[in-house]
Amino acid sequence: MVLASVGKTVQLQKKTENIRNICILAHVDHGKTTLADCLISSNGIISSRLAGKLRYLDSRADEQIRGITMKSSAISLHFEKGDQEYLINLIDSPGHVDFSSEVSTAVRLCDGCIIVVDAVEGVCPQTQAVLRQAWLENIRPVLVINKIDRLIVELKFSPQEAYSHLKNILEQVNAVTGALFTSKVLEERAEKETGTQIISDSVPGDQVYDWSAGLEDTDDSHLYFSPDQGNVVFASAIDGWGFGIEPFAKLYSQKIGIKPAVLLKTLWGDYYLNTKAKKIMKGDQSKGKKPLFVQLVLDNIWSLYEAVMKRDKDKIDKIITSLELKIGAREARHVDPRVHLNAICSQWLPISEAVLSMVCNKLPSPLDITAERVEKLMSVGARTFDSLPPETQDLKNAFMKCSSEETAPVIVFVSKMFAVDSKALPHNKPRPLTQEEIAQRRELARQRHAEKLAAIQSQELPEKALCGNAPETTGKTGETKGDEQQLTSQIEVMTLKTVKQEADNKESFIAFARVFSGVVRKGQKIFVLGPKYDPSESLHKLPLGCSAEADLPSVPYMACCILENLYLLMGRELKDLEEVPSGNVLGIGGLHEFVLKSATLSTSPACPPFTPLNFEATPIVRVAIEPKHPSEMPQLVRGMKLLNQADPCVQVLIQETGEHVLVTAGEVHLQRCLDDLKERFAKIQISVSEPIIPFRETITRPPKVDMVNEEIGKQQKVAVIHQTKEDQNKIPEGVQVDSDGLITISTPNKYATLSVRAMPLPEEATRLLEENSDLIRTMDQFNASLNEDKKTHEINQKTLDKIQEFKQKMEQNLQGRKWRNAVDQIWSFGPRKCGPNILLHRFEGYKKSVWQCLDKTTKEVSKYRDFDNSIVSGFQLATLSGPMCEEPLMGVCFIVEKWDISKVEEIMSTKRQQSEECDATEWKQDEDEATCLSRSHITECSSEDKEFKGSSQGSPKSSEKSSKRKGEALLADCYGPFSGQLIATMKEACRYALQAKPQRLMAAMYTCEIMATAEVLGRVYAVLSKREGRVLQEEMKEGTDVFIIKAVLPVAESFGFADEIRKRTSGLASPQLVFSHWEIIPSDPFWVPTTEEEYLHFGEKADSENQARKYMNAVRKRKGLYVDEKIVEHAEKQRTLSRNK
Repeated sequence: MVLASVGKTVQLQKKTENIRNICILAHVDHGKTTLADCLISSNGIISSRLAGKLRYLDSRADEQIRGITMKSSAISLHFEKGDQEYLINLIDSPGHVDFSSEVSTAVRLCDGCIIVVDAVEGVCPQTQAVLRQAWLENIRPVLVINKIDRLIVELKFSPQEAYSHLKNILEQVNAVTGALFTSKVLEERAEKETGTQIISDSVPGDQVYDWSAGLEDTDDSHLYFSPDQGNVVFASAIDGWGFGIEPFAKLYSQKIGIKPAVLLKTLWGDYYLNTKAKKIMKGDQSKGKKPLFVQLVLDNIWSLYEAVMKRDKDKIDKIITSLELKIGAREARHVDPRVHLNAICSQWLPISEAVLSMVCNKLPSPLDITAERVEKLMSVGARTFDSLPPETQDLKNAFMKCSSEETAPVIVFVSKMFAVDSKALPHNKPRPLTQEEIAQRRELARQRHAEKLAAIQSQELPEKALCGNAPETTGKTGETKGDEQQLTSQIEVMTLKTVKQEADNKESFIAFARVFSGVVRKGQKIFVLGPKYDPSESLHKLPLGCSAEADLPSVPYMACCILENLYLLMGRELKDLEEVPSGNVLGIGGLHEFVLKSATLSTSPACPPFTPLNFEATPIVRVAIEPKHPSEMPQLVRGMKLLNQADPCVQVLIQETGEHVLVTAGEVHLQRCLDDLKERFAKIQISVSEPIIPFRETITRPPKVDMVNEEIGKQQKVAVIHQTKEDQNKIPEGVQVDSDGLITISTPNKYATLSVRAMPLPEEATRLLEENSDLIRTMDQFNASLNEDKKTHEINQKTLDKIQEFKQKMEQNLQGRKWRNAVDQIWSFGPRKCGPNILLHRFEGYKKSVWQCLDKTTKEVSKYRDFDNSIVSGFQLATLSGPMCEEPLMGVCFIVEKWDISKVEEIMSTKRQQSEECDATEWKQDEDEATCLSRSHITECSSEDKEFKGSSQGSPKSSEKSSKRKGEALLADCYGPFSGQLIATMKEACRYALQAKPQRLMAAMYTCEIMATAEVLGRVYAVLSKREGRVLQEEMKEGTDVFIIKAVLPVAESFGFADEIRKRTSGLASPQLVFSHWEIIPSDPFWVPTTEEEYLHFGEKADSENQARKYMNAVRKRKGLYVDEKIVEHAEKQRTLSRNK
């Protein structure tokens, strides 16, 4: 029987202090959904016998088949503790790394979380990731150590060994938490130091450095997991039992006669019981005694398992009677001893009781939200909380109060949109019939039955002989009429059915949300604030105290919508609600047109959008998609739009080539997205390309040794048979190349000359540029507004400090003679003005820099100012697609050594003089003549000159623009506008400068963590080496026979890797792949043997596998570029075997 009805839940929603919003987080296969099943069965929603087998919250078919959770699902549970009643909004989240974005959406809506750890596997990579996500969102965790039955049944541990193993796991979890806490304290201390530095600089006297990191003063005892604090539960969800140490402390305090408080502190730790003195003593290990936890708790559980597994009936009966339990005959006689065990344990130590009471005691209610978390949620991007408008800062109180009063502003955060079948919506479900309706239907059925009987009897009457043809024909016509009527009625039924099916098959989108303040009501009008909405820019456009009901002027990134439906989320079901008070999790219908993935809803326009969600996984796996039948393209486009809305992590793109591309986090995620497209959103057959693997192009320092480790330049060169390298890097005429790789090239009209050199950036500098791409984008926007004299909002001090710090780090990483003053000479970053490549200027008379925002200098006036953007644009194009296979560049620095535009200046000055002379002669002529010649070139010159003169009298900004236009007009020739020529020339110069250096491909790499037992270790290594993987570390888990292998694997080789490892190891090893970094492939894609030793080693053809060339040619083929390869390798004449007849 279901304990809590909807009415009961609605009442509990109003008691904010008794609400707990929690999510279950863990590594894949650590037992989250099984634990959720046990908690759900305590409410009678599912049978306790099915808990763990049903996996109620895995409602998708593919989740049930694969046995892993793929999406976050919520359910509301009712829990009674003493005289208090609690409402627990439980969210189950996935553990697979491909779906870590779903974890982010769940964590944002919660105040606390249950971290589940497998007692055998211990802390795994995803356990660390979820702990970090919980930490970043400022939510409090509690710990459940699950699958303790495996220690007894599988590993056959003794209670003493199990105790030390559990202690190790607890230490590992606390070590992760400690590392996160330490980093936070050190960050805060660094911020304080920068603040006090200004003051301390002015104070004279010796400076004494304080080496204490501030960790000594801060109390962190509440952060760690310890059974005596009550935030750890030991459990076996599959067997239905779990316990904290509190109930045991109470139980034994009565038996032994020791105070419960004392037992609570000593039940976990190095304490033992002196039975003679009836005292608890310290130092169990040194004296060879059993710890209290083993003696009083684990021994009992072990003896129970032993008795049940060995079918010791007497012992079992003794245990049942001493625990005062009632076990049904069905369970006692069952063939599987685990069923009997489950029946005993779930009554003796019910897991739902242990976990839910810990949740109610230790996790905060929505009222206990911290000020730090509120400020973090409200501060978007580089904005600090203090820099927000005062109206916005006032909303902090509404957050903290979490009140459900009428006056409180409504603030709701939508963390994701999820699709449900329209049939599942409450208003589309068939409602239960009343007694009157059942009686009416019964009566109708009786009438129909009576009519049928009467019709059959009338047909069976003896037919009298019919005379003449006339009656026959009339009979026939009657029959045909009847048939026609039947057909029309059938067609009507068919059309009705198709209409109904279309309505049924439609997917409805529901927003997964939480109310942070106020009361949300059905039919309420509310503002939808997009992620880019800025209250400081929009508030002055709106009237004071305005609401969503009024007619308001349009404001960017803000829309108004009506909340059509509110739902209570009950796992696979939805229940209708009229209103939801603050602090609750809910589903909202009717937002699909306003919200793409996440949004903030509020009745106050002063509310800022919440900070974006932290996604752990980076979408990297790309595939191109097209319909099997081209006519179904509109369905595919519509389906991809719906998929983009339904999945928080997926990206949908249309490339320049016109391909529809799907970008996903991994193979499992990709498979789920494709299944959804075929079966739910597009409902068509689709063709999927091979995965599109991303690469990057770069250059390296010239190698000192060749392919056979001989020093280059020492050995004798022989005639090169393969000319591939020379063919690839053929530099055309008119381009000068120095010995050190300086390229000098002129524009097609020979008016300007550029000298460009390419250099590889140090690895640290490239990494720094990658990490700070958002900061670089902010700098670029601010510099653009400075140059255009726009009055935008001032960049705040915190961001300026970050930019200053970034500049200092760049200076540290770019040291040496080659990089002298390089940081001050940075002209631009690329591609897209925020990438990991830089452009430097080292020619005279130009001082523009990307660090304008630090010194607040406006655009400087020089001879280059009209055309400098063309050079930057050329650099952006060059870095976006490199010469090897049109992939973006990475870690390359281009230096413009010389830029000569003296000819341009001469031509512009002479043309100006000519136009002035032209102008003067024209003014001397008669008016009639002037009108006749108005269409000729002279008048054009004069009109241009007038425009030039007029504009020169106006503002300096307009004069600059017009002079630029004038310059363009004067310099346009048969080669096109001069700025266009500069862009093309700069792009070509960068490409040739790259080709003058040793080029390399960079591959995307996954870090791969594999857990495997000793017997399958060799097979794991075989699969890794076959796929170009590289093992970094191998360690054995203490107390188990499990090895943890850490390796790196190219993304290009990763497809089918997980399946292959599972097949080769019979499912005993499972990998977790997470995108890590970009790595240079050491082999040269253009390499050919040139020395005698290389010929001897690699042979004349040198046809051994060159990994870089294989990747490069694959990308070139996919993009339709020229590939230098022989189509026919051995062209011999084909002989026919049969004789010519």
